[in-house]
Amino acid sequence: MHPSTLVLRRRTRTLGGPAVIRWTLIGLALLFLGVFLVVPLVAVFTFAFQKGWEAYAAAISHPEALSAMRLTLTAAAIAVPLNLVFGVAAAWLIARFRFPGRSLLITLIDLPFSVSPVIAGLIFVLMFGRQGWLGPWLAEHDLHVIFAVPGIVLATVFITFPFVAREVLPVMQAQGSDEEEAALTLGASGWRMFWRVTLPKVKWGVIYGVILCNARAMGEFGAVSVVSGHVRGVTTTLPLHAEILYNEYDFVGAFAVASLLTLLALVTLVVKKYVEWRSVAS
Repeated sequence: MHPSTLVLRRRTRTLGGPAVIRWTLIGLALLFLGVFLVVPLVAVFTFAFQKGWEAYAAAISHPEALSAMRLTLTAAAIAVPLNLVFGVAAAWLIARFRFPGRSLLITLIDLPFSVSPVIAGLIFVLMFGRQGWLGPWLAEHDLHVIFAVPGIVLATVFITFPFVAREVLPVMQAQGSDEEEAALTLGASGWRMFWRVTLPKVKWGVIYGVILCNARAMGEFGAVSVVSGHVRGVTTTLPLHAEILYNEYDFVGAFAVASLLTLLALVTLVVKKYVEWRSVAS
């Protein structure tokens, strides 16, 4: 055996530590995942199918459940494209230019990560509620934001807007701007350079950010709970509908709705891992 191979194996064994420690850490990690991930997942589906398939199907096909699904999909369908445009534009601006207020823009992008979703919802109530800053003007023009679909969309957009920007920005910074400068030197316009050079280079970061943004948009609870008013069949999303059913002791219905969100999370995880694999392979 080559001497360098023996040295590499010795270093690997040294870094890995004794086998007892390695297997103990692996066991603790598996135990943690089992208690806090696997057991809750099994519990959700166990309670959802506690009374059989017919009760499960009735719960997820109830008109109020279907209305909650439509509202959840609508909020995500509006929030994700808006955050896609904003995220890519903000990442491009921050990665490629130096301007006054750049640090402030980065801080504002991270704001939803540091502010509680409930506080974010209260901010929208203070702005657009009947007693808020814009409340009298909205009431005068018969416009409804709080306790209506627009408020839910605004809250969802606010909570989810960092995801695309935060995934695309590091990719743009790592890629550099040499190819873009070469394209401009060869006479490409700004838009042509963006579509043909910049966007293909960061496409996996964009896709990854969209996946995370969509998952958070569909599962958002805190901010949406504050601005929705919990009007059943009108302003309740899937998480809110599950909470209402649970508070009414309809455990099968609540866990049936929760199982839909769980399936969404599992699908998101699978797609996320696939995107990571493709990004590394490419």
